[in-house]
Amino acid sequence: MDDIDNQLESKRIVFVTVGTTCFDSLVKTVDTEQVKEELSKKGYTHLVIQMGRGSYIPKKSSGEDGSLVVDYFTFSSTIAHYLKSASLVISHAGSGSIFETLRLEKALIVVVNEDLMDNHQSELAQELAERKHLFCAHPQTLYHLIQSLELESIIPYHPGHATPVAKLINRYLGFPSD
Repeated sequence: MDDIDNQLESKRIVFVTVGTTCFDSLVKTVDTEQVKEELSKKGYTHLVIQMGRGSYIPKKSSGEDGSLVVDYFTFSSTIAHYLKSASLVISHAGSGSIFETLRLEKALIVVVNEDLMDNHQSELAQELAERKHLFCAHPQTLYHLIQSLELESIIPYHPGHATPVAKLINRYLGFPSD
C-alpha cells in the first residue's frame, strides 16, 4: 500500500476521476482554492485526483493548515478501492465510471467534458441527473453545484433486470422462454 491508499481509511474523501482521457479543465477546477475551500466547508477532509493523461499537475497538500489533504495520481490498474472509500465522487461522464459509482451507492457529480466530439456521455449524465441519481455539471458550474449540494435529494439507482427482456426476445425468436 502506498501513501494514497493509507489516507483512504476513515476519512471523508472526495475522489475525482477522469478515466484514461485528458480532462485538464476538470482537474484545474477541483484544484482551485475556491472549490477546495467549499469541499472543506462541507466536511470533506481529503481530495484524491486521478488525472489520467492530463498535463495539468494539481497542488499537493498535507492539510497541516486545516485545509484538505490533496493528492493525485495518473493511472491505477483499478480505481475500485478509491470509489469504495469515497464519500463523494466527481467523475468524467464515462458510462463505466458512472455506473460503477452508482452501483456502490456513492454520491456522484458527473462533469461533462465539452471538448469531446461525441455527446452521448452528456446525454447519459443529463438523463440520470433528471432522474435524480446523480448531479451533472460542467467545469465552469462545478463550484456553484458544490456550494448548493444537497446529497439527500439523490435517489438510489437500482439497475433493471434483463430477464424479462431476454424472455421476450426468446419468445419472439421462437426459442423456449425458460
